[in-house]
Amino acid sequence: MLRLLPSAYALLAAFASAAMLAAAHTFQRFGYEPCALCLRQREVYWVALPLALAGWAVLRRRPDQGAVVALLLGAVFLFGFAVAGYHAGVEWKWFPAPATCGGGSGPASAGDIAAMLGGAPVHYVLCDEAAWRMLGLSMAGWNALISLGLALLGVFAATEARGSTALRIAHV
Repeated sequence: MLRLLPSAYALLAAFASAAMLAAAHTFQRFGYEPCALCLRQREVYWVALPLALAGWAVLRRRPDQGAVVALLLGAVFLFGFAVAGYHAGVEWKWFPAPATCGGGSGPASAGDIAAMLGGAPVHYVLCDEAAWRMLGLSMAGWNALISLGLALLGVFAATEARGSTALRIAHV
């Protein structure tokens, strides 16, 4: 049977978070500007990355805290699933976009402001328009699936931690 120890899950969560952030920033580098909900999805990984590394460090000294670390990380990813799922639903027009969508994705430079004052059109990144799809899913849709998978792995790792702790206690 496949075993996923909480310390391995913490490292996996850190790696997955770093990979998702790298992918998001790479897409942005290639011209896919993020909307407000895209940026909110990144926040989840910015929280999960140091939390996973801290959890891994804690588990090196306190392996009995495996279930707590795994469930905490799983909860963060479950929140990420909710945010990404909501964003995908906004793109499919299932849910209304929040008021924060459509107002741009970052600070304007002095040149941008001068161009706007000169009458240049303003480009808004809308949350309800998927900039890219693969196999019918947008980046938000893929993020929702990945976040859900990571959340479920957290539950699996917590169960593994509780099971092995229970076995150790029973054999003592």
